[in-house]
Amino acid sequence: MTAPRRIVHPGPEAVERSCVASARAVPLDFTVPAGEIVNAGIADGLAAAGCDGAWVDLCGGRFAPFRYVMPAGSPGPSHAAWYSETFAPEGIVTVEAAGAIVGWRDGEPFLHCHGIWTDPAGDRAMGHMLPLDTRTAAPLRVRGTGLVGASFVARHDAETNFTLFAAETIPRDGVSGSATGDGPHALAVTLRPNQDVGTAIAAICAEHGITEARLFGIGSLNGARFASGPAMDSYASELLIRDGRIEAGTSEPRLDVSVVAMDGTIFEGRLVHGDNPVCVTFELVILPVAA
Repeated sequence: MTAPRRIVHPGPEAVERSCVASARAVPLDFTVPAGEIVNAGIADGLAAAGCDGAWVDLCGGRFAPFRYVMPAGSPGPSHAAWYSETFAPEGIVTVEAAGAIVGWRDGEPFLHCHGIWTDPAGDRAMGHMLPLDTRTAAPLRVRGTGLVGASFVARHDAETNFTLFAAETIPRDGVSGSATGDGPHALAVTLRPNQDVGTAIAAICAEHGITEARLFGIGSLNGARFASGPAMDSYASELLIRDGRIEAGTSEPRLDVSVVAMDGTIFEGRLVHGDNPVCVTFELVILPVAA
């Protein structure tokens, strides 16, 4: 048997390999006006909905200016992976598929977004959108799942030496556990490096009694192996779940993804179970399907 792929990060491994927080789930559907900074426009929509965090879908959005980075090797020993230079396409960029985890950084709303887009010449690329440097070029319809009582909070992570989102409970009116209440619920989840993403999701769902769910999220993998098609061997990557599910009668999640390697090659397909280790982080919203 081939040994699991591992990436060595500069700091000590955290004992807890995942963070999970329960939230009340709120359906989101709002519009960000043209000309808005993406981070601010989405933050305003969440605030109006009374949410602490979210998963949002930016499919079909048009942006200018548009700024993004891709995965890259680290320039030194302080990190195991890094980012490319900033790409700045000319003209209006159209998003084919993109999703963002919305949480908090330095006390302010912040979103972490991966996606696929095309420039005016029709060139297709994938990466990590820079939401503070990107503006809507047309009204942007935003749909997703808002979270009340939990969110993603950016904190320095000693293991990877990055500032990363961690799923956390958000007290309301000084009271923890505000995720309780009527309506659907969801889990905010973050996963640490060197664990198979499907296995980790399956374990979390089993622990919480979830037998059927939709899975929304982004992350990074140390290589990727698919049910069909070529493998991705890049040890750093940026991934978007295109369609993720836990289906009744099976314990293994179905993860149809797009993922970009360090050389810009985009791989797409269904991940095999048990052979897709997290590189730096993986951020998810797990939305149980009501019986």
